[in-house]
Amino acid sequence: YLAAAVKRVKLPIALTAAAAKYCSTRSSLLDYACRNLSTSPAVKSRTHVNYDIKEDVAVVRFNSPNSKVNTLSKELQTEFVDVMKEIWSNDAVRSAVLISGKPGCFIAGADINMIETCGSSQEMMELSQEGQKMLHNLEKSPKPIVAAISGSCLGGGLEVAIACQYRIATKDKKTVLGTPEMLLGLLPGAGGTQRLPKMVGIPAAFDMMLTGRNIRADRAKKMGLVDQLVDPLGPGIKSPEERTMEYLEEVAITFAQGLANKTITRKVDKGLIQRVTDYSLTIPFIRQQVYKTIEKKVQKQTKGLYPAPLSIIEVVKTGLEQGNEAGYLLESQKFGELGMTPECKALMGLYHGQVQCKKNKFGEPKQPVKKLAILGAGLMGAGIAQVSVDKG
Repeated sequence: YLAAAVKRVKLPIALTAAAAKYCSTRSSLLDYACRNLSTSPAVKSRTHVNYDIKEDVAVVRFNSPNSKVNTLSKELQTEFVDVMKEIWSNDAVRSAVLISGKPGCFIAGADINMIETCGSSQEMMELSQEGQKMLHNLEKSPKPIVAAISGSCLGGGLEVAIACQYRIATKDKKTVLGTPEMLLGLLPGAGGTQRLPKMVGIPAAFDMMLTGRNIRADRAKKMGLVDQLVDPLGPGIKSPEERTMEYLEEVAITFAQGLANKTITRKVDKGLIQRVTDYSLTIPFIRQQVYKTIEKKVQKQTKGLYPAPLSIIEVVKTGLEQGNEAGYLLESQKFGELGMTPECKALMGLYHGQVQCKKNKFGEPKQPVKKLAILGAGLMGAGIAQVSVDKG
């Protein structure tokens, strides 16, 4: 099983901004308190993270402005840290839910522009350490936190999710989890290299980090990456996306309350093969053989031209063999070093080029399209015709 798992490793080159009216009487104050909304002086200035309180659960929403996706920008991280401090200090809150305000995207990863503004390895390392500290506090939260995932949960977004005490995801095609940092010449820099192997096992963690492949929600559930799945809802008075997000939030709130009341506990059902694999990897000799085998495959496939995969192996190995503190330190150091390599800069340039190619440079059509002609009736032509008919 270990050999098969290793063989799979292949490298590809808020608080709603709602404010209550001023309450001048005791009765109006009581009415306002019953709304279950919490406020603070900083609420009006928040643009990326908001929260409200439903019963005894704080529902935290990520919503990067002027963007189709949420990214872990400095602004979002700063506001998230402030929000969590308020939640932890609020005695009326017993648990929390993290959810996106954008259907189709939980958090798509770190803000690449933020990474590119770093001018030195030291700045990159400090950026990593800030993320590590933020998610360490999340992991050690005195109040249980549930990540409600719908849509892309990638890179730093996955690191946020696995730092929570429980994860719920919608079971649809848009919901994917992954660590694509290697495709940018980097490694997970906010604790992902340390948490992921402990959560899903060494072979599966290496497979995710060394390939950058996305994992569907149902597969993530089998791996132990997700604790609970939620089926998407169909159309109704509201759109399917809105209904699904509302349902996901309701389910997440229920689980958050259960975790706080200790009526629900996180339990991962592992099969016999997985249990045997986990036990075998507690033996130092077997672990060393796994490291060596994966490193040989990486060297063979990359010809030593890509430093990120080898750094990932080294950082994971350090954390497992020398402890979390050594692992986190090396993770931040390697993140800083990799960010300044020509390979990283070239891969980021390639990423930006791919994004630009997806954009329509011609703008909106001057006249509405009423007819479509297709030349060719082969496999491609038939496929284009089918997609066009399906889209109306």
